[in-house]
Amino acid sequence: MRKLNRGTTLALAGAAAVAGAVAVSTPATAAASPIAACGGGSYHVIDTHDLGPAKIYLLYNGSTNCVVTWKDSQNSTYVHAWLTRRSDGKVAFDEGNYSTYAGPVKLSAAGTCIAWGGKYGSTQWVSGWSHCG
Repeated sequence: MRKLNRGTTLALAGAAAVAGAVAVSTPATAAASPIAACGGGSYHVIDTHDLGPAKIYLLYNGSTNCVVTWKDSQNSTYVHAWLTRRSDGKVAFDEGNYSTYAGPVKLSAAGTCIAWGGKYGSTQWVSGWSHCG
């Protein structure tokens, strides 16, 4: 076994951390639609908001809300998806320079209101409290 000095050990640990961060922030396979990104057939679109070259989708499956910010074309522009639950202030979000979409972000929100939104580049939109129930 080869002994590594402290500098080499720190450099390797740093490289492993960066590699791990890259692997975590990039989906292995991109979904083909916002419904697929949220998990499939039980989700349906209940609201959208247009950001020009992207659209924010709010989906629901009977108990859980899901938000995806979907790009019209693949590029490396910054994209963000956001969702919060009014009853306790719980927030879920995803952001980054993704090629296709940000999200899915999910929260169970039966019996309470939510606010949701997203961002594409510098264009941002956030709802007021809505979809209460």
